[in-house]
Amino acid sequence: MKETKETTENSEFASLKSIFNALMIDKVPNYGNRFFYSLGFLSMISFVVLVFTGLIEASNGPTWWLTNDSGKFFRSIHLWATQAFVIFMILHLIIVFLTSGFKKPRRLTWVLGAVTFIFVLLEAEFGYILRGDFSSQWRSLQAADLFNGSGLGVILNPINYLQIYGIHLIVVPIVLLILLFSHYLLVKIRGVAKPYLQDVPSEIVPANHNLLFLRGFVLIVAIIGLAIIFPSPYLKPTTINEIAQTDPGLLATTLSKEFDKSSDTATYVNNIAPYTFDSRLVFIEEPYKQFITSTDSKDILQLYKSETTDLQDQQLKAASAYYAGDQKAAPDLNNPAVAVISSLVQMAKSGLYESSLALANPSGDKTTYISRFLADTGALEETATSLGITTEQYGMLREESKTFPLGAWWLAPVGVLNHTVLAHDDNGDRDGAYILGLLVLILIAIPFIPFVNRIPEKLKVYLLIWGKPKQKVKQKK
Repeated sequence: MKETKETTENSEFASLKSIFNALMIDKVPNYGNRFFYSLGFLSMISFVVLVFTGLIEASNGPTWWLTNDSGKFFRSIHLWATQAFVIFMILHLIIVFLTSGFKKPRRLTWVLGAVTFIFVLLEAEFGYILRGDFSSQWRSLQAADLFNGSGLGVILNPINYLQIYGIHLIVVPIVLLILLFSHYLLVKIRGVAKPYLQDVPSEIVPANHNLLFLRGFVLIVAIIGLAIIFPSPYLKPTTINEIAQTDPGLLATTLSKEFDKSSDTATYVNNIAPYTFDSRLVFIEEPYKQFITSTDSKDILQLYKSETTDLQDQQLKAASAYYAGDQKAAPDLNNPAVAVISSLVQMAKSGLYESSLALANPSGDKTTYISRFLADTGALEETATSLGITTEQYGMLREESKTFPLGAWWLAPVGVLNHTVLAHDDNGDRDGAYILGLLVLILIAIPFIPFVNRIPEKLKVYLLIWGKPKQKVKQKK
């Protein structure tokens, strides 16, 4: 019996070992055990940490990762794993480029890696949008402008929390798994790229798996350590209820602009894909219906609608003028427009206005409406300016907390564009999206672009990675 048990255990161990050997690359060039050739593996380790922490966060929900101590810790690990993933992806691409690892027959390997990198950046930004703090609110609005300007806003709305949640949690991770597996499979089949120069030594040696996994272990420890020392920053999001409590005049002014359709949302035209919903319907009429239902009040809005168009215009202008002024005088509640706005301000103070916006959208998405309304108040931009994260301040490269050492530094190219090429461009969102799209296509197509695919050979940085070529021995005469 004992012998049978030991035989079974040995058989299981042998099976696991054979699976491990089948997955791992067993032979590499002599330089293949150097740190530079561990970057792809370290990227994968970072991805595993992201999947693990992401699933735990998703299973517990936003309240847990924002308020619970354990949730904050996992959120911090998730953030630092994101930093590691992006860093190692970029370094991996740089090393492959400098060593011309994209040459035939490895062109497809490069293409898959470059496409993976683009999805990694998208996933990182979608994660910021979902974090649940002020940064989420501000980033989602800026991303919406970029996507709308590019024309992609028709199919992807960054301020729709439910949509981004599904994309971040399910769609992009599945795409990344497929891309990463396909990329690694090609590397496994073709092996680590050898030098294309004949005089560079490339002796084939066994891959040092112990060293590889030690580096992976050190990375995990480093991520956890950084999460403890520099936890993920959090600044509570701005709410309509908060504005109603602290500055009811600002809220009333914004409502008057939604009523007369002069707000940023009502007049929003971002070159290609403007918001199409009716601001009066969403921000005035639908919430007011719920107000009179819950309070059993007289329907003043219906009275306003029954009046002549000229009288409606007159009353709406009077309401807008009152709220645009100092509002020191008592409001004229005999004006139906003023009465409706005053009722909605009281509704917002009670905390019911935000929830009412969900009922205005058949899909139940209230974040789009809340984000747009908050943007119309100007409160978000004021806070973003004080934090130094507006477009004019190099966007979202930094975190909300000045003590956190790293933000979304990978957005630096967007900040550079905003301060140079697009500095005086009225169509900046559209043109910025086009420029970034062109850069993405160039990155993916590097192996096929003449002259560009020869740059690494001219730079000769490969000498630092492969080692010096063999010196030719001079023959005696």
